[in-house]
Amino acid sequence: MSKIEYLGAVLAGGLLAASPVHAASESVLYAFQGTTDGGGPQTGLTKLDGTLYGTTYQGGANNQGVVFSLTPAGAQTVLYSFGGGADGSHPYKGSLINVKGTLYGITEAGGSGTACTGGCGTVFSVTPAGVETVLYSFQGGSDGVEPTGLIKVGKNFYGTTYGGGTGSFGTVFKLTLTKTGGATETVLHSFQGSDGKFPYGGLINVGGTLYGTTWLGGAAIFGTVYKITTAGDETVLHSFGGSDGQAPIGGLTNFGGTLYGTTSNGGANGTGTVFSVTPAGDETLLYSFQASGSGDGRGPAAALERVGSMLYGTTNNGGSSTACGSGCGTVFKITPAGAESVVYSFQGPAAGDGNFPNSALTHIGKALYGTTLNGGVNGQGTVFAISQFKK
Repeated sequence: MSKIEYLGAVLAGGLLAASPVHAASESVLYAFQGTTDGGGPQTGLTKLDGTLYGTTYQGGANNQGVVFSLTPAGAQTVLYSFGGGADGSHPYKGSLINVKGTLYGITEAGGSGTACTGGCGTVFSVTPAGVETVLYSFQGGSDGVEPTGLIKVGKNFYGTTYGGGTGSFGTVFKLTLTKTGGATETVLHSFQGSDGKFPYGGLINVGGTLYGTTWLGGAAIFGTVYKITTAGDETVLHSFGGSDGQAPIGGLTNFGGTLYGTTSNGGANGTGTVFSVTPAGDETLLYSFQASGSGDGRGPAAALERVGSMLYGTTNNGGSSTACGSGCGTVFKITPAGAESVVYSFQGPAAGDGNFPNSALTHIGKALYGTTLNGGVNGQGTVFAISQFKK
C-alpha cells in the first residue's frame, strides 16, 4: 500500500491575544479556495518576522502546490507556485524551516530525476520575496525517492526519503550546500526492512544524534523508532508490536531527554497511540485512543508540540462530530504521564472550521496554529488557530 493510499484510508511571540480561561477557542485564519491560492495543506506552519509561512499540496497556478505567507490578520499571499517540472511539485511532509531568513523545504515529486513518473522529489529554498531555488533533485535510485523531512544541524541539512536507497525502503541523507547555489547529497543510511521501512516523520536532533520513526519494518514489521549518528551509524531503539502501537507517521518530540511520539494505528483499540521512548530504547505506551465514536480522536499522523508541561497534537479522525463518518479530527493534549483530553473537535463541512488536521501544531505566544487537509468554507483546507487552550 502506498503512503497516499494509506493516508486516504486513515482520513476516510503571539499572533492572537487570548485570555487564560478554560474553554478552547478555534478560529479559521484562512480558508483555501483550491485555485491559485493553493489547497489541501499537509504540512505545518513556520513563523518568520511575525508572519506565518506554509505550503499546500495542490492548487496554485499549475495545481502542483504553493508556498504561501499569512499575516496575523489572515491576509494570504502566494509566494511561489510549483510548476511540476524541475522546480518540484506537491510539498507533502515536513514544515518549512527558517535559516537566517530563507525558508527551506521539500517536495514529494518534481525535480530533474527521470526514474519516477513526475519526478522523484526535491529539496528547495524560497525567500520571503518568492525566489525559489532547487538545491537537490532526487534521482530515484540509491539517493532516495520522495523526501519526507528536513532539518539543519550545524552547517548541513539532514533528511529522510520515503523510498529508494539500496533496499528500496527509504534513506537518511545529508545535504551540504555548495558555493554555486546547489547542494551535494550523501546517503547516510539505506533502510533494509529489519531496521525499518519507509521513514515518514523526518528527524529531530538531540545533542548531535538524530532520531526518527519508520512507518513499517522492524522486528514485528509494525514500524520502529531509531537513532542515527551524523556519520551514518543507525540503531533501532524500539520495534512496535501492534498492541503498543503500529505505523508511526509523525516524528518525535524531545521533552526532558525522553522522546514522545504517536502511532496512527495499533494500541488497545487499533486507533493509534501516544508513546514515549528513552534514548536507551525503553518504550512506554502512554495512551491508546478509544474505539470509533468515543470522541477522543483516532489516527494521529503528526508529531507532538510541547507547551510548558503538556504535549499537544492532532488526530485526523475522531472527535465529537459525526459529520465526517468516523469524525473530523481533533486537537488534543496529553501529560507526560499519559492523561489525555480533547482540546477541540472539528465539526465538519457545514461548520467551516476544517476537517482532518494532518500536520503538527506550532505554538506561538498564546495560541496553537495548524492546518487542516480539507474543510473550510471552500472545502479545500484551512489555517486555524486554537486560543484559550491552557488550564
